[in-house]
Amino acid sequence: MKNQDFINKLRNSGLRPTKQRIKICEALFNTEKTFHFTVNDLAKMMQKNFNEKISLATVYNTLHAFKKKGYVKEISLGNDKSYFDTNISSHHHFYDTKTNELIDIDSSKIELKNIPNPPKGKSIKEIDVVINVENDSQ
Repeated sequence: MKNQDFINKLRNSGLRPTKQRIKICEALFNTEKTFHFTVNDLAKMMQKNFNEKISLATVYNTLHAFKKKGYVKEISLGNDKSYFDTNISSHHHFYDTKTNELIDIDSSKIELKNIPNPPKGKSIKEIDVVINVENDSQ
């Protein structure tokens, strides 16, 4: 992607295309592979890879604007722990409870049955399956 693509993405998300936000776009969308990260992970990555010190508030606000527009997904693990995913296709995850790593599971590998009806006045937006895993004891 080019800077103009990043500027358009930011403007479409209701954000002013500042130098720091363009760098965030570069980190998120200029990679060959999709990846999972927390707000803190991304802030640290910006410092390490781009030598950019960006406030957590800027990272947080940018990610939530991108989530609202569908550019990233948020995976909430409870206990106030959230990851973001640049892979926005329908898929599920393994979560390694020891390493805090999310691993993609193709949605065709999980069969969902007997999904309950949502409460009155609600509709199901999306179903995210997260399976907690850890290394086998040896």
